[in-house]
Amino acid sequence: MSGSKGLNRQQMADLAARQFQDGWVVNLGVGIPTMCSNTDIGETDIVYHSENGIIGYGQVAAEGEEDLNLVNAGGQNVTLKPGAAVVHHADSFGIIRGGHIDVTVMGAYQVSCGGDFANWKLKGQKGGGIGGAMDLAACAKRVFIILEHTTRDGGSRLMSACDLPVTARGVVKLVATNFGLFEPTGKGFLMHQIAPGLTVDEIRAATGAPLTVVDNLPVVRLAG
Repeated sequence: MSGSKGLNRQQMADLAARQFQDGWVVNLGVGIPTMCSNTDIGETDIVYHSENGIIGYGQVAAEGEEDLNLVNAGGQNVTLKPGAAVVHHADSFGIIRGGHIDVTVMGAYQVSCGGDFANWKLKGQKGGGIGGAMDLAACAKRVFIILEHTTRDGGSRLMSACDLPVTARGVVKLVATNFGLFEPTGKGFLMHQIAPGLTVDEIRAATGAPLTVVDNLPVVRLAG
């Protein structure tokens, strides 16, 4: 099944962002995770944190309203929310290493049913770029992952065991894909929400580990 079926990138970010709880400090990694700050989560009060030193930012800035000094982890110009702060890079990492991040949201190449994830090196690649991911994976209270459910050639990214170099083991709490929302259980994945237009059998066939579903499986709510 094509990896493009199901949710688009913003909808995947929305799905992850709706799992945030009031008062959380949330770190958003490069790629789809940065789109979480665009999600309308109502009255839920979230402090978005970036390793480069912007604490309390909001949506990506609209065209013509960019401040070139304000960028998120992906280099996109962002807006600031009331009470935001711009701090030294070292202070930003002090927040991470001090255990003050309630959840970090990262992209990945693979996630295992044991909660391991791989996001820094592909097969045959001479080098890799683990960056701040190792600090976040080790020190954040929770790790959420956003990724396409399958590779371009149809292989699963949700697996019994990662076959790429692992960033961290046993830390992933939730996984948002274009097919739905999943929880690693150790023995497989538990699906909490399913993307519109897909069936459980289709998703089970595209998942490289045993898949179970919650009772009365809800369909992902789409914005708008």
